[in-house]
Amino acid sequence: MKSAYELAMERLQASEPDAAKPLTPEQKAALAGIERIYQGKIAEREIFLKQQLDAMLAASKWDEAEKIKKQLAGERARLEEEKEDEKQKLRAGFGGA
Repeated sequence: MKSAYELAMERLQASEPDAAKPLTPEQKAALAGIERIYQGKIAEREIFLKQQLDAMLAASKWDEAEKIKKQLAGERARLEEEKEDEKQKLRAGFGGA
């Protein structure tokens, strides 16, 4: 007799047969490229905003510093989401080929 987990995994595999396939070297390289690009974008924004944050803290502008902290967190989250979207598009593109 199969467990509920085994039955669920069979249903999942039946609904998405491509989901369990291992990644090809081309897919891995493309995903790694996306990861590098977004790591660079995130680092660039962090450097820029941290410079502004340091300036606001040095000038004792606490409200402005707090706004910059929120902006930094928001931009990081936005870029992480964009990165995951790009990876998903890439996976879907390779799956359809």
